[in-house]
Amino acid sequence: MIYLDSAATSFLKPPCVAQAVFEAMNTLGSPGRGAHPLTLAASRTVWECREAVAQLLGAADPARVCFTPNSTAALNTAICGLFGPGDHVITTAVEHNSVLRPLYRLEERGLELTILPADARGMICCEDFARALRPNTRGVVCNHASNVTGNVLDVERIGAFCREHGVYFVVDVSQSAGVLEVNQQAMGASVVCFTGHKGLLGPQGTGGLCVAPNVTLRPLVVGGSGVHSYDRRHPAQLPEGLEAGTLNAHGLAGLLAGVRYIQEQGREELYHREMELSSAFIQGVRKVRGVTLYGDVDAPERTAVVSFNLGEEDAGVVADVLAQEFGICTRAGAHCAPLIHEALGTSRQGAVRVSFSHMNTMEEVKRAVEAVEELARRL
Repeated sequence: MIYLDSAATSFLKPPCVAQAVFEAMNTLGSPGRGAHPLTLAASRTVWECREAVAQLLGAADPARVCFTPNSTAALNTAICGLFGPGDHVITTAVEHNSVLRPLYRLEERGLELTILPADARGMICCEDFARALRPNTRGVVCNHASNVTGNVLDVERIGAFCREHGVYFVVDVSQSAGVLEVNQQAMGASVVCFTGHKGLLGPQGTGGLCVAPNVTLRPLVVGGSGVHSYDRRHPAQLPEGLEAGTLNAHGLAGLLAGVRYIQEQGREELYHREMELSSAFIQGVRKVRGVTLYGDVDAPERTAVVSFNLGEEDAGVVADVLAQEFGICTRAGAHCAPLIHEALGTSRQGAVRVSFSHMNTMEEVKRAVEAVEELARRL
């Protein structure tokens, strides 16, 4: 099997991640729920994970790294915790449904929403943010890197715009955390939302949000917190304020191992390997008759995500053949990002997405290109 679906989840993980989860299941209790050795060990592991994530993502304070089951929960927490009826929010057509659907739901309740258009390459014009500004603009929500094209938004420029106009800036780094440089303080982001199971190499069921020191969020979920149990209201201080219920300490032990692996190996080095692989794939398939590539595949900064189609063939059919006949795992369809497919002209057909890990090899890239060539000959 050749696994080329790392943008969905990093199936190829360092062995230390699985080992950390196994050890945690045999040594950790419930974090923050007692003072015996097992709960204290769990609390220490969770805190070390906060520290590691804060360092990697440029967060100012580890105590403001709040864990959730995934970036969808983190984005819902940020969006619903900052915005409400009468507010105006700017987002883009390149967003995942984890951004769009919470905003659509708030729009039904009185939020005003502007969605900036994408061009035929799936690119956003940064000048459009200023043109969309209104007196009641409350914030901007956008991703750092597209899960469909690998295109990267200039988040530092967008962050500067938000600071200039005094609006919140929520950044979805699901596709960039652990891959690109992410520095919450440098980009001036109010909230950075991340998932643990993609570029951070952790287990599924992990993720969270880094909340800037000057930002207060209404909690999405309230309940047990381990502190102030006699209060009717959920505690306001972070991280407990955004972490109702028992944390996934076992998963966070794995996330900690994944982040430490990235730090030890060097994020830049891992990114360089991924880009060598994706560039080789791009150069190979762009010569194949009938292949259409999407996004700015020649951009100096992008992620190792490549989407393509073969003629007018349905993307799902191509992905199925790649899996069944060639043992190559890809993803086809709309990738939970419908508006960018409208911009790319692929709403009917979808697109086949390949996404690389630093653990893939050039031999696997060669076999994938050959498989695309073979399918093209059949059309």
